[in-house]
Amino acid sequence: MKKTEAKLVLSDGSIFSGYSFGYPINISGEIVFNTGMVGYPETMTDPSYKGQILVFTYPLIGNYGVPADTLNPEGMKINFESDSIQCSAIVVSELSEEFEHYTSVKSLNDWMYENKIPGITGIDTRMLTKRLREAGTMPAKIIVDDKIDIDFEDPNSRDLAGEVSTKEIQVYEKGPKKIVLVDCGTKNNIINAFLLRDITVIRVPYDYDFTTMEYDGVLISNGPGDPKKCVKTIIHIQKILNDSKPVLGICLGCQILALAAGGDTYKLKYGHRGLNQPAVEVGTKKCYITSQNHGYAVDAKTLPQDWREWFINDNDGTNEGIFHISKPLFGSQFHPEASPGPDDSEFIFDMFIRALKQRD
Repeated sequence: MKKTEAKLVLSDGSIFSGYSFGYPINISGEIVFNTGMVGYPETMTDPSYKGQILVFTYPLIGNYGVPADTLNPEGMKINFESDSIQCSAIVVSELSEEFEHYTSVKSLNDWMYENKIPGITGIDTRMLTKRLREAGTMPAKIIVDDKIDIDFEDPNSRDLAGEVSTKEIQVYEKGPKKIVLVDCGTKNNIINAFLLRDITVIRVPYDYDFTTMEYDGVLISNGPGDPKKCVKTIIHIQKILNDSKPVLGICLGCQILALAAGGDTYKLKYGHRGLNQPAVEVGTKKCYITSQNHGYAVDAKTLPQDWREWFINDNDGTNEGIFHISKPLFGSQFHPEASPGPDDSEFIFDMFIRALKQRD
């Protein structure tokens, strides 16, 4: 692969020199880092990364290539979390041009070129990650063509959930129990987790008023950006909190649930993005190793008196889950479905389904 020089420029003035790969265009976004050692195809197709320049802290990326666009019976790609790459660009220390895996059909470089996603390699990602931990996430840009300058952009000022949400209602028929999935940027494997449990999923746009539909429970999905931008979503969830129907929020959905209940959220300094975040269940000594991808968190001190913290992050003490003391309403800041990562916390889906069935 021919090497073309490129620069990664942070809004604080830091400049990192490297080489372009993927699609050679200038791009701007919020720069964040992910500590996972594996799972770059799933990570890059996670809608929660919309608008972000993603730094992989693992030093070698691309060594097992990219799998095929195989579809399941419901028409979803089984090897990816959405239909396309969602992050704006990626930053790696070393790009592997050779790849080997029994499922791989193309290189990471070719896949990114096809999807018109730029990347930069040859970067000291350890130094870069330390910088982001100290200063926090910030706008950044990748410059391949010095003759064309672009402005720094903060994607969190946009309605990112609206950009990645489904535009129409989709029904995945399975069993007699039905849940409404409020799609703020859902991952494919969240849907699959319920289909495997014989639950019919009604997927609706993030701003759709689902409150008059027939359903047994509501799932608020993960997604990108600031939860306070999801104004209509919050209003719709507020309408159903007094019902007896179960509600589960995952990641951004957990934050939306907290806002609908009257709590508050705030932006984390550099967020939690990786496959080994420790979440401790409050009141027990149980610690779950979890897959996470979020830049905002619930301020537990602002929760109404009938809500409690469910989990806390053992690294920094931030909130990782909430629940109502008398109603089947709960939220998980981490991803029970993983993809990639450990599935230690998948029991949360089973708890939600038990709550659905208890209404019979």
